[in-house]
Amino acid sequence: MLRFFVLAGLVLLGALTVLAAAIGGWGWWLLAALLLVLALVGCYDLLQRRHSILRNYPVLGHLRFLLEGIRPELQQYFIERNYDGRPYDRDTRSAIYQRAKGIKEEQPYGTERDLYATGYEYLVHSTAPVPTMDATPRVRIGGPDCTQPYDMALLNVSAMSFGSLSANAIEALNRGAAIGGFAHDTGEGAISPYHRNGGDLVWEIGSGYFGARTDDGRFDEREFADKAADDQVKMVSLKLSQGAKPGIGGVLPAAKVSAEIARTRDIPQGEKCVSPAYHQVFSTPRELMRFVAHFRELAGGKPAGFKLCVGSRVDVLAICKAMVAEGVTPDFIVVDGAEGGTGAAPLEYEDHVGMPLTEGLLTVHNALVGVGLRDRVRIGASGKVSSGIDVVKRILQGADYTNAARAMMQAVGCIQSQKCHTNRCPVGVATQDPKRMRALHVPTKTERVVRYQAAVVDQATQVIASMGLTSFEELRPHMLRRRVHDGVIASYAELFDHLEPGQLLAEPPASWEHDWVLADPDRFRP
Repeated sequence: MLRFFVLAGLVLLGALTVLAAAIGGWGWWLLAALLLVLALVGCYDLLQRRHSILRNYPVLGHLRFLLEGIRPELQQYFIERNYDGRPYDRDTRSAIYQRAKGIKEEQPYGTERDLYATGYEYLVHSTAPVPTMDATPRVRIGGPDCTQPYDMALLNVSAMSFGSLSANAIEALNRGAAIGGFAHDTGEGAISPYHRNGGDLVWEIGSGYFGARTDDGRFDEREFADKAADDQVKMVSLKLSQGAKPGIGGVLPAAKVSAEIARTRDIPQGEKCVSPAYHQVFSTPRELMRFVAHFRELAGGKPAGFKLCVGSRVDVLAICKAMVAEGVTPDFIVVDGAEGGTGAAPLEYEDHVGMPLTEGLLTVHNALVGVGLRDRVRIGASGKVSSGIDVVKRILQGADYTNAARAMMQAVGCIQSQKCHTNRCPVGVATQDPKRMRALHVPTKTERVVRYQAAVVDQATQVIASMGLTSFEELRPHMLRRRVHDGVIASYAELFDHLEPGQLLAEPPASWEHDWVLADPDRFRP
């Protein structure tokens, strides 16, 4: 191959050079120059040792890398069907974009989905629908130890940090939250200047304690109390884990730690920023509950809770046992499904670690019911919530309200290019590059966030009315059905165990007894 390439290249280059000199004209000289460049590329390909395919197929081998580079775009726009794309299919993305733009998104000619496929789910509608509720419902968050309860919307902006999202994206989301009357979770990257646009904030504190940390990376109680006293901060949340990568920490490369991010997070500029996999403020379920009580006290009595992706039912039950033993309950728990994720995570964690949202919600809901504490704790659901049907399903499965991350990103312009971790987001949503960020026009995207959130909540209330219900509190597990296999359909009342209030404390059912015995309020079990 080497001899053939060199011989053919020299012969062709020599012939064209002679021809160009004999005939004259710029065209021939340009062609000769192009061939010279190709010859040089070919020589480099033959001599380099990084890519085997280029050593065997110089010049031509670059076509393989070109096609591989545009494969995601070819797949998304020309190959995948409307309903089988991942993480979000074309139908879902189109619905988000249309609702954000205020375009009517009815679909003609019937569903494209296979209604007879195993796993297909549907809600049970009523033969006698009722009028939609007059006012959009809200959820009061604040248990008996909370002195400043907060009324949460049914759909809110989920945790996304400044640093993972651009300044313009954060500002558009917060302005949208202010106009639309819903909450904006800061993510663990602290409260940035771009969060200060009037939207209600849920201040999330992760294991890095960004925005409230000492020089050695520990939790700074005084700084936290000062910032939590701000009227814009409505709730405070302790992040235990997240759906895309439960059980590991995170790293913000030194190159991304600008002066602005350093000020926001209380970290040195230009140095790698590490979020540990574990917290320093607690190490057992009992210590977690004691810290939640202290967390709420430091926040001036505002609702305090935590977010987690469920790993095992034993750990959830251990936390519930600690609640009972300490007499302390969080005001809310956000359950993040393993299908969640906005930034970047190792493929092994995205695909194989963590409990999906359905099972996680049902686990947390039933565990709280089983220890008689469900009325004191509100549950939020996060993980691919994007439509009114998602809101209804998650509330039926045990949530009180929902949060959306990627759907909100799409409302501000995300096109699912999946380049969030490269700092080369083509639409300025997930980047810190000022040139790319300027593509995101804040006033326009603010309007889209408001329209999208309102449209999803309106659709959810319409679905409730179609089911013959007058409130979300009337949703019951038997109202959601799943095709188990050919000819067999079961409701969620049949598919999952549902506990009675206080049942775990009195007499645990056989299906829960083993995990209940293993659960220890003084340790998290592996």
